[in-house]
Amino acid sequence: MRRALFSPGRVSGRSARRGTRWSMGTSQALKEGRRERPWRASKSRYLGSRVSPRSSSCEISTHRTLPFDELVQRAAEEKHKEFFISEDVADIRKQFPLLEADIKFPNFFKKDQFFSSVFRISSSGLQLWTHYDVMDNFLIQVTGKKRVVLFSPRDAQYLYLSGTKSEVLNIDNPDLAKYPLFSKARRYECSLKAGDVLFIPALWFHNIISEEFGVGVNVFWKHLPSECYDKTDTYGNKDPTAASRAAQILDRALKTLAELPEEYKDFYARRMVLHIQDKAYSKNFE
Repeated sequence: MRRALFSPGRVSGRSARRGTRWSMGTSQALKEGRRERPWRASKSRYLGSRVSPRSSSCEISTHRTLPFDELVQRAAEEKHKEFFISEDVADIRKQFPLLEADIKFPNFFKKDQFFSSVFRISSSGLQLWTHYDVMDNFLIQVTGKKRVVLFSPRDAQYLYLSGTKSEVLNIDNPDLAKYPLFSKARRYECSLKAGDVLFIPALWFHNIISEEFGVGVNVFWKHLPSECYDKTDTYGNKDPTAASRAAQILDRALKTLAELPEEYKDFYARRMVLHIQDKAYSKNFE
């Protein structure tokens, strides 16, 4: 099984030092952002991606344009009254060309495997719930600090999944009466500081908390053949097409089982589980 890899201090030069264009207050690139690139807010799970032609705040009925430097200033505030987020596939090199020279992607994949680079601006205390992505990615911390907690894909049965995310929101003090199996999940924890890089393999669950205002970049790439991925995937978190088809077939099978009396439904459901374990579970990860 592939594992997460923490590499401290891999980002060097002006992008990982104070007083650079990445820093609050001294950023010529951010100042120029007011003049050349207004920030349009729309519904999505990250900040810093390309502006959307349609914009909205958290209230769907409200449409407005937010200059980029004002977005950064808001993110640095301790308390927020409004939240702004964006959509579209992100590429920091194209959408923020003034910052392109400050960030060098690790030479870890072929050029045609590249999927996205997400420019993340995080307020202190911001938490990203436990979830998995279907693509490999690097989390590059440019400024600020983050705590990252990871769980192996083999512990999925303990995480109470709803889609790609865990229902257990408070991983430090979980409600074990409601989620008793969560205590069996083994956690791996690291702290990212300016200049650190974390490799997060596809399918590894991760929960991230920003310990202070910070800026980072996520680089996602396709380590499987392109035809394996959903072509409508914007963020790199839609299950591979074959997995989605299999889940749909399973749903239909479960509906068919529901036609049986409870005793028979239970018996044949257990047979199905044993069949899946025998045919699909890998012995390479034991």
